[in-house]
Amino acid sequence: EGLPPRSAWRGIAVSGVLWFGFYMVALNWGEQRVDAGTAALVVNIGPILIALLGARLLGDPMPPRLLAGMAVSFAGAVAVGLSMSGEGGASVLGVVLCLLAAVAYAAGVVAQKPALGAASPLQVTTFGCLMGAVVCLPFTGQLVREAATAPVPSTLNMVYLGVFPTAVAFTTWAYALARTTASRMGATTYAVPALVVLMSWLALGEVPGPLTLAGGALCLAGVAVSRSRARTRRAAPDAGAAAPDVVPEPRPESSA
Repeated sequence: EGLPPRSAWRGIAVSGVLWFGFYMVALNWGEQRVDAGTAALVVNIGPILIALLGARLLGDPMPPRLLAGMAVSFAGAVAVGLSMSGEGGASVLGVVLCLLAAVAYAAGVVAQKPALGAASPLQVTTFGCLMGAVVCLPFTGQLVREAATAPVPSTLNMVYLGVFPTAVAFTTWAYALARTTASRMGATTYAVPALVVLMSWLALGEVPGPLTLAGGALCLAGVAVSRSRARTRRAAPDAGAAAPDVVPEPRPESSA
């Protein structure tokens, strides 16, 4: 599709540096020091930060259903995170890194949204990944040294993470984000903990406990509430306001 237009580059650069670069490094570093449940628990404040930043910087509406749905989903994410957290598996540095990752994630999404108004989802994702790669260049030497001695399955897992959860998933994310608000899109990601519980059950044989199942159900219920729309009542228009729902009857002289 060629290079993005000039007006999109600022959003691409900011989202690429913060999301594809800083977020990835901070999250993976943090996950070395905390268990997966704790990491997911902390990072799940990201959608709330997206809603706050989106309302402040992008003018996103924050209807009561969106706020209520996010509150329900966050409660579910807390339940899933607590149920999957190991004993003594967290450190202060790990929690701080995951918290910084959540802030970078939220800021990256809010920066990406305006860029999608000028460039395609594929352009925004491709050049955002390029920006993230530039940020990660200082780790090149370490990558070469460790890849030379790493087991083949670990290397293949790293390639998988780059192709599917990054390239494919972030492209489809950008496609969806271009068609909704950042706040609603962020709220939709609360479906992830429920999907993790289901996939762990099917693929890894990890049978979820009652708290995990309840948390997953809350996550899905909150997403459903946040994505729903209130029924609009048909009311008489105010003085001077347009009434698009009222269709005028044809005049008798025009019936011929």
